[in-house]
Amino acid sequence: MTTTVLTPENREKLKRVSTATLTTALFKRGFRNAFIQDVRPLNPPSRMVGEAFTLRYIPAREDLDHLAVFAGTQHPQRVAVETCPPGHVMVIDSRKDPSAASAGCILVTRLMQRGVAGVVTDGGFRDSPEIAALGFPAYHNRPSAPTNLIRHHALDINAPIGCGDVPVYPGDIVVGDGEGVCVIPAHLANEVAEEAYEQTAYEDFVEARVREGRGIFGLYPADAETKAEFAKWRPSWS
Repeated sequence: MTTTVLTPENREKLKRVSTATLTTALFKRGFRNAFIQDVRPLNPPSRMVGEAFTLRYIPAREDLDHLAVFAGTQHPQRVAVETCPPGHVMVIDSRKDPSAASAGCILVTRLMQRGVAGVVTDGGFRDSPEIAALGFPAYHNRPSAPTNLIRHHALDINAPIGCGDVPVYPGDIVVGDGEGVCVIPAHLANEVAEEAYEQTAYEDFVEARVREGRGIFGLYPADAETKAEFAKWRPSWS
């Protein structure tokens, strides 16, 4: 697949737009399945933008998944934590199974200290109160105290995965806010960022007008008169 580098300017723009606006921009381009289902921030309001770096779990097997596997340096979960690049978001395919933890506070803290932009799982995290207190963007389904080994076998690193029923390819742009997480195909990220940023400006304008008592007809969506009014207002938005 062709990848596109997200510009620094558009990375900053994505930090100011909502996942709601992004999913609409993607829907306009034919993408209906971009919002990771049943995943919530541990520390809202979170803001997270970064390239996807993935880890895939399959079901655990008793002869392979026992505490001794953590003693070495090759366990894929630990390798992923130590190799996820700074500025990226670690996305974990836990098969939508939160009955055991995808990771805990020590590993999430290590990601934070390494400069990773955030972590997402469609399973659960253990030590969730401590993770919430880190102030680090972390998204999961629900708290889960049991160790990952009783349900999950870590396997593939940085390969295409599914997370909350959304396909995630390495390098896709992952955006999180207080509502949840959206995945933008890498080759669309710059144009979607620019469009969503301008749409956010317009929606701020609309909200201000609605708070003043304006009705939505001709305002949302805009008619010609409203477009002209917005054009005069737009330079004041930053």
